[in-house]
Amino acid sequence: MATNKIQTGIRFDPELLYKITYVAKDNKRSLNAQLEFLAQNCVKEYEATNGSIPVDDEMLYRK
Repeated sequence: MATNKIQTGIRFDPELLYKITYVAKDNKRSLNAQLEFLAQNCVKEYEATNGSIPVDDEMLYRK
């Protein structure tokens, strides 16, 4: 399956990872989908308080 998403590596405390995985399963999401959902909500909350974050498209897709 082709995707335009960037793969990253994230380190977690084992207990926190267990709990996020638990929440993801309860929400019928994969761990990845849950983390993406949480990150999107974090950015929305930040932008609601601080204004839109400018995005440089050139930097996004630079290889």
